[in-house]
Amino acid sequence: MLDKSALVLFSGGQDSTLSLLWACENFKYVETVGFNYDQRHLIEMKCREKILIKIKKMFSVCKNKLGEDHIIDIPALGLLSETALTRDSEIFVQKNGLPSTFVPGRNLVFFNMASALGWRRNIFNLIGGMCDTDYSGYPDCRRETIDAQAKTLSLGLDKEINIYTPLMDMNKSDIWSYSYKLGGKKFIKLLKDDTHTCYIGDRSNFNEWGYGCGNCPACVLRKNGYIEWLDTR
Repeated sequence: MLDKSALVLFSGGQDSTLSLLWACENFKYVETVGFNYDQRHLIEMKCREKILIKIKKMFSVCKNKLGEDHIIDIPALGLLSETALTRDSEIFVQKNGLPSTFVPGRNLVFFNMASALGWRRNIFNLIGGMCDTDYSGYPDCRRETIDAQAKTLSLGLDKEINIYTPLMDMNKSDIWSYSYKLGGKKFIKLLKDDTHTCYIGDRSNFNEWGYGCGNCPACVLRKNGYIEWLDTR
């Protein structure tokens, strides 16, 4: 893979930041793309700018390989989805079994947009931080969805499109552990200080696992994973 380029779907969250470092370790050249889809808050979008600056300074492998960052505006996605990630509304499990934070088609749209950008940039390896094990039950984070998406994009563009999801089989404890293995203490500190996962958008409360309200599903996953990782070290 080292002789190829990659485009990372980079939100500024914990998982996409780890995926970014993984991409820099495994590809010759890396670009990033973020999406503004009229989400509930723009905290992650602000965090991602700081992370990109810091990760280049902290890790030589990123400094030497990270290229252009792109932002794609997709306001229609927010307009189409009445969810707790695009509206200030309650977070709960719906009758269909999916959390109210599920934005229908979000990752599918992201990969479509990323592949179009990659086509223009001559980059055909896409990297996403999705994981199948404990990620809120989102159907567009499952391996079969991602594999089908890669096949569809390859057919539609008449070009082999590879989608890499290095965290797919990891739970949150595994993700903390792999973060330490890949980047050591300084990367763990970066994840705590600068990434954002909280659905509410809380940056006022700093916890041992990072910023967040501590109560929303995303915070609970991140917190429990961190505690489990510490217990198994």
